[in-house]
Amino acid sequence: MAKQYKLTPERLQELQEELTYLKTVREREVAEQIKEARSFGDLSENSEYDEAKNEQGKLYSRIAEVEEILANYVVITEHDFAPDAVSLGAQVKVLDEEFNEESTYRIVGSQEADPMNGRISEDSPFGKALLGKEVGDEVEVEAPAGVLKYKILDIQKN
Repeated sequence: MAKQYKLTPERLQELQEELTYLKTVREREVAEQIKEARSFGDLSENSEYDEAKNEQGKLYSRIAEVEEILANYVVITEHDFAPDAVSLGAQVKVLDEEFNEESTYRIVGSQEADPMNGRISEDSPFGKALLGKEVGDEVEVEAPAGVLKYKILDIQKN
């Protein structure tokens, strides 16, 4: 069975637009690069041609990846969870109980994760621990450094 990709409605729209762009505009650009590089002559020593072919390979790889996601996605909305609970797409403010520091994260699908910018995958240990919890709940997360403890301070759903 194929892996199911959990997406927010916004991310689904972004991927559909990206696929359209890749298959129309970007594919034409890469084909033009290859055509131009071929005109430079001997392909065996033509670095422009090699680079254009590499770019084409990356393009087709990304198209295949996006098509795979779009063929096996599930749209997750806040209605899939209790109204006051952490769900996909929710913004969660937590208190790190060890360091007494507050942080805010958005819970997103694995395709949208960007931990450095506060976007935590619902498949990550931290994301899994938060899902379904409510304000005031304490959460423990297994990490290489040991068990981390957080308290949920606020949940915002857009």
